[in-house]
Amino acid sequence: MRRLVLASQSPARLWLLRQAGLVPEVIVSGVDEDALTADSPDALALLLAEAKAAAVAARPEAADAVVVGCDSVLDLDGEAYGKPADAEEATARWKTMRGRSGVLRTGHCVIDTRSGRRAAATASTTLRFGEPTDDEIAAYVATGEPLHVAGAFTLQGRSAPFIDGIDGDPGTVIGLSLPLLRRLLREGAGVGITDLWMTGTAGTVGTAAAPGA
Repeated sequence: MRRLVLASQSPARLWLLRQAGLVPEVIVSGVDEDALTADSPDALALLLAEAKAAAVAARPEAADAVVVGCDSVLDLDGEAYGKPADAEEATARWKTMRGRSGVLRTGHCVIDTRSGRRAAATASTTLRFGEPTDDEIAAYVATGEPLHVAGAFTLQGRSAPFIDGIDGDPGTVIGLSLPLLRRLLREGAGVGITDLWMTGTAGTVGTAAAPGA
């Protein structure tokens, strides 16, 4: 049986994998997301995912494992938005997003540390934002939730009532597209996702898990 390692501290991604019958280990990459730039939101999401996966794959504790790295950014009119820096930015972000559509882009990278093979791709899902009032935005920002997630919102959290609908895979918005992961596992590691059901050892190496991507 192959070990599966998630190179992300996101509890949402861990939840998605566990719901799909997988029990990954978690090794936090420590990558400085703010230090990386790219020409487009799509390219940035992929670059971040590859950087996280590569950083973890290089560690001794990831030997003989299949490493999965992911990262998400919101694409709004071609601009990339990650986690807001503070409450003021989160508030401004929501006032900009309301009543509009954006695309959540989630990069995925799979690295087989046994063979060195890898595969990477980005999944995209369109979101239609509702029109929360200024008071609703203020109340949401006050919860602290938007400060820990890409785009300043979550599909499964307190901001769910402010999202009118999506077009695409909801997993991409939550943090990981399981259909895309299935294809990348086969391409990058020659492993079927069903071969990983209920295998591995659950646990966390590194810093404690925190909300967000």
